[in-house]
Amino acid sequence: MIASKPAYERILLIRTDRIGDLVLSTPAIASFRRSWPNARIEALVSDYNEPVLRYNRDIDGLHVLARSASREQARALASHLGEGTDLAVALAPRTADYRLALWSRAPRRLGYVYRRRYLSRVAARVMLTQHGISEADPDLADRYPDRPIAHEVHQVLALVRLAGGDVLTDALVLDVGEEARAFAAHLVPEGSIGLNLAPRWFERDFGAGAVAELIVRLAAEHQGVLVTYGSDVVAEAAQVRAAVDTPRVRWLGQADALNWAAAIGRCAVLVTVDCGAVHVAAAQGVPVIGVYERRYYRLTSQEWSPWRVPCVVLCKPPVGASPQPLIDDVAGGARALLSQPAPAA
Repeated sequence: MIASKPAYERILLIRTDRIGDLVLSTPAIASFRRSWPNARIEALVSDYNEPVLRYNRDIDGLHVLARSASREQARALASHLGEGTDLAVALAPRTADYRLALWSRAPRRLGYVYRRRYLSRVAARVMLTQHGISEADPDLADRYPDRPIAHEVHQVLALVRLAGGDVLTDALVLDVGEEARAFAAHLVPEGSIGLNLAPRWFERDFGAGAVAELIVRLAAEHQGVLVTYGSDVVAEAAQVRAAVDTPRVRWLGQADALNWAAAIGRCAVLVTVDCGAVHVAAAQGVPVIGVYERRYYRLTSQEWSPWRVPCVVLCKPPVGASPQPLIDDVAGGARALLSQPAPAA
């Protein structure tokens, strides 16, 4: 006998970590909506990742927990949101979100956890009523190269199935809004190559000098290059900018999150290290050249690869090696992606 699907009337979805990870959770959010079209679905996010869901039509209410909130404030908000809630789902495999689900006091509380994070498994067992297990593990990925590694999209979608959902979609959802689109249209010439600066570019295996050389190379081969960066690499971006002397490069630093996302969405190709920009670009259909760390490359380049867009996935060089081969590969990847025919409308 097939069990009937649970008749949830109120669902609370929780994810308070990073922008890119929340983007990768949007297929699950859409799948909760499709599986329970008449339920009231609310989301609890942080003030950092809130822009991802600001214009999302799959939720009925969006609630923000400030990163500066005290434990008492977080507990009070989760408890308030949990009133009358049938199901609370921690979309991230992290204790902070399990705890918010627990504080909601929803009768059913779901989440998932990585197999070898044993303390997190204990927390999940205590705070949730049921949890799934992810097999993604850096050491196991290298030890057993024949085992497939599930993308985070699929790992989060498994929570919909765990909840009893039966109508699933794996499409990313990101609406940046009309204001941000207008901002980007004014700033970014059509066909630009985007390069997103993030801390991993500036580690010992690449560095500011190599980044500057890469930007100059892209500017020499393409009419426009847009370089974006956030508050975490302001000094490094200034160093790179001082070394790049070409009018073909535009700079967008410390922008509002949706303006930044919309600017990426205007690009013909985005070049970036492994960070949220990969998923912001993919959600808008922008081809991606993703540069992943050498350590745990097999895991990260699969679990967080560009989702359902044309892409080139590359590995950082060893420490001490010349960055030139990677620069050549990025330049070649951009040419290859630009030469591909546009997808049918």
